[in-house]
Amino acid sequence: MNTLLNRHPAALPDHTVPARPLLWWLREDMGLHGTRHGCGEGACGACTAWLDGQPVRTCVTPCSAAAGRHITTIEGLAEGGRLHPVQQAWIELQVPQCGYCQSGQIMAAAALLQRVADPSDEQIDAAMAGHLCRCGTYQRIRQAIHRAAHLMRAGRGAQS
Repeated sequence: MNTLLNRHPAALPDHTVPARPLLWWLREDMGLHGTRHGCGEGACGACTAWLDGQPVRTCVTPCSAAAGRHITTIEGLAEGGRLHPVQQAWIELQVPQCGYCQSGQIMAAAALLQRVADPSDEQIDAAMAGHLCRCGTYQRIRQAIHRAAHLMRAGRGAQS
């Protein structure tokens, strides 16, 4: 089974392990540790990556679901050596405390901004529902999403 991983061809595990979670292939086989293991049940969002631009919980997504599709992880969000505007806003506003959940938060926020150029607080809250932050940085996350939306509208930063 073949796929594109962060814009590069990659071979998924063979058909003997099609139910293997995508998370473990990314972390163990591909060495991409930015996609985090949190709950293992798809409830916390730490493992969020994209399949064809849509956020998915990789801990409950089988590798077989990624065959022939484009996978984007936090490592592939930046493009051409430039941070994605969401990553830039996260840094500017110093969003993370411990940082464990932040790659999943960033991937969900970037997916939202692909769909909605200037999201309201309610749209942000809905898109980020189920992304847990044990440090409670939700207000800074919302501020960073607004900042990233501004950067994207202004044409700053790389856009995926």
